[in-house]
Amino acid sequence: MSSSIDILVQLQLAQKYLYRYGGLILIFLGSIGSILNLIVFTQKTLRKNPCSTYFISYNIVNFIFIYSSVLFSMLNLGFTIDYSTQSLVICRARVYINIVCTVLSPLYLVFASIDRVLITSSNALTRRRSTRQFAYICIGIGTLFWMLAHAPILYYGSIIQIGPNMFICYFQSSVYVSILSYFSLCRAISALSLLIICGLWSIKNIRNLRKITAPTSFTAAATTPSPSTTTHSTSSKDRQLCFILLIDIVIYTLFSFAIYLIYQQITQSHVKNIERTQIETIVSNICQFSGAIPFCFSYYANLILSKTFRNEIKKIFSCQLH
Repeated sequence: MSSSIDILVQLQLAQKYLYRYGGLILIFLGSIGSILNLIVFTQKTLRKNPCSTYFISYNIVNFIFIYSSVLFSMLNLGFTIDYSTQSLVICRARVYINIVCTVLSPLYLVFASIDRVLITSSNALTRRRSTRQFAYICIGIGTLFWMLAHAPILYYGSIIQIGPNMFICYFQSSVYVSILSYFSLCRAISALSLLIICGLWSIKNIRNLRKITAPTSFTAAATTPSPSTTTHSTSSKDRQLCFILLIDIVIYTLFSFAIYLIYQQITQSHVKNIERTQIETIVSNICQFSGAIPFCFSYYANLILSKTFRNEIKKIFSCQLH
């Protein structure tokens, strides 16, 4: 009994300091990273590319998530300050925006992945389907659909008393909680699967294109060097955007907490004592902290691993200095 209590106390301390100091780091670095990502992808050389349109939407949602989820979680779990329990409007808005952002962020990555599959295809007709207009349609329909699909949160969200002077912002319907739990699990698994499949598909397409374009480029260079250079430049930019996307996919995959969601569904019918429930709640909060990392560190991974991204950053800062 005492050992389990000690474990619980240690986990509570770990959770407290993780959110108190780690939360501040996530908010600070995530805010700067999202803003710089937006500046890069809205540059003239990149913003006309459909993939950049998805990245812009992705970073806007990430920025909103930082202040609708990470900030509130940091204040609540790190400093025991919960503004969402002081107003029903804030409670419902916070939960709604938080959940919608966790759906839209991977959705935009999936759209970008599909776009990279299209643009790296060896079929010219398939490549033509990658357009900015198609990107706007996908983003518009996808965003509207999931915002409407989660509208019940604005009704079921409630401030619930769990003890003397203890309140939480949660759902008043257990049925809706069950539906949302199953949906979260399905979303996490399907998003991961689609991102991995599309990522591998894009890599395969790029390798096939290299095999095809190598002799073609040589022949074109011998006859008309100017158009050949233009084609190579365009495909090179697309490959770099594909590489940036793959970085985001890897980060999202590494810090996804789909495994914990599976465990949650398997054990939801089990009878649990108070200590086990508290430990699982803390582990869930730590997993959610891990799940927030992809929303905050995309810029830094792009900066370290992508040469094109670094060059764009250098151009931006050199223009500002001059």
